[in-house]
Amino acid sequence: MKIGYARTSTIDQEAGLDAQLRDLKDCDKVFSEQVSSVQKDRQQLEAALDFAREGDTLIVTKLDRLARNIGHLMQIVDRLKDKGAHLQVLNLGIDTSTPTGKLMLTMLGGVAEFEREMMLERQREGIAKAKAEGKYKGRKPTAREKADKVLALKAEGHGPVAIADELGISRSSVQRILRAA
Repeated sequence: MKIGYARTSTIDQEAGLDAQLRDLKDCDKVFSEQVSSVQKDRQQLEAALDFAREGDTLIVTKLDRLARNIGHLMQIVDRLKDKGAHLQVLNLGIDTSTPTGKLMLTMLGGVAEFEREMMLERQREGIAKAKAEGKYKGRKPTAREKADKVLALKAEGHGPVAIADELGISRSSVQRILRAA
């Protein structure tokens, strides 16, 4: 069975998701989600990996839609291998059912991770330079503006998770405000 997996980082990337789904049209079953790759809870990826059986192929359009880094990629490949399934990456022509495909996946995964690390390093350097020149202020803190509302909801007996959901901020931001109060 051909199992497709499509992912974009945000819900604003509809065209990117549509393009992936179009490329996965020959799959028997497709799992898709719009969630950042850095989030640990990628429910549709987990569902696709759980769904895979012996002889199945998990198909993705691009490697960066699947894994965060080479370690994560190898975990996914190992999970598939343990089930007797394999991975296919369309834009690279890689299929882990062959020894050459396994080698290419490992090499290209390492190059992709290196490229990402270099981009992040350049980004950090640019931010440091902008800060030194007084041009970079960072993003406006959103949670601190809601400190009064956090404290009021806590006084009403609401827990951190309920407060976070109500105000649209993270639980850690709620806890940080409560500790500071």
